[in-house]
Amino acid sequence: MTVELIAGRYRYRLVHRYRPEFGGGKEVVGEVASVADLERLLRRRSPITLADLHEVA
Repeated sequence: MTVELIAGRYRYRLVHRYRPEFGGGKEVVGEVASVADLERLLRRRSPITLADLHEVA
């Protein structure tokens, strides 16, 4: 899963990307307008947290 910042819209999108051997592409899991909403979305839909994203960056 990845988080994308949608340029010019101040929105965050949680995306599941498929590896090329599985056909590639991506599935949008959810789109939110604030970091607090992003945290709730992550908790509901993935095993990662905002802290995990901070460590990677």
